Amino acid sequence: MAAPSGSRGRGLWAALVPAALLCLARAAEQPSAAEFDVRPGGGVHAFSRSLEDYTCTFTYSAQGGTNEQWQMNVGVSEDNQLFSCSVWRPQGKSYLFFTQFKAEVKGAKIEHAMAYSQAAVGGQSDIPLKQEEFEVTETTVAHREGKFRFELSKLMIVARTPRDEL
Repeated sequence: MAAPSGSRGRGLWAALVPAALLCLARAAEQPSAAEFDVRPGGGVHAFSRSLEDYTCTFTYSAQGGTNEQWQMNVGVSEDNQLFSCSVWRPQGKSYLFFTQFKAEVKGAKIEHAMAYSQAAVGGQSDIPLKQEEFEVTETTVAHREGKFRFELSKLMIVARTPRDEL
């Protein structure tokens, strides 16, 4: 499911973003943030981070320019019910031409996800991709062939972890 729409959906999304940020804030206290280079050249590359029983993998192919410094943050809520993963360019907008992208989570099911062509930094706002540019399944967020406009600067995922029943 992508970002909720409508006034009810905006309220739900507004409630989940702080939960995701809380996961990421908690994650900052643990070894769960990492920088990596997004490399152009047309080859398919992947970067992964794991935390507890959960993994987030970002796979992409890009063209143009030179390497860009990106960051992946993963976190688990204190009640262990939410796993979050963000992949983004801290400088805001990427100048690379992405031919494909996919973020996959293992160990949890995606409840909400959003992709952005520009990340909010220095007074700029997040600019989301249009809904038709990407698709969300239970475990992946990926470009939509023929619809994606080749711009990506940030991905955010909030996934529900399996609950242990007694």
